[in-house]
Amino acid sequence: MGHKQSLRCPTCKKLVLRSEPEFPFCSERCRLIDLGKWASGGYVISTPITDPERLEHSPGEEHQQEGGHERKRPN
Repeated sequence: MGHKQSLRCPTCKKLVLRSEPEFPFCSERCRLIDLGKWASGGYVISTPITDPERLEHSPGEEHQQEGGHERKRPN
């Protein structure tokens, strides 16, 4: 199976070849439009990201869930 040689620009949906300098965008304009959306909060993650290590080591937390069952954490 070969590598995809092109895809659509995320901003304007124009076909962009992998060899083009602004790949995966078709132009610097589309790249800057996308950057502006990120900077202004136009793109958001729909659910909070939780780091499992931070959950395990939270201060004052006495119980930890494992496999749907709650168990007491060792002190």
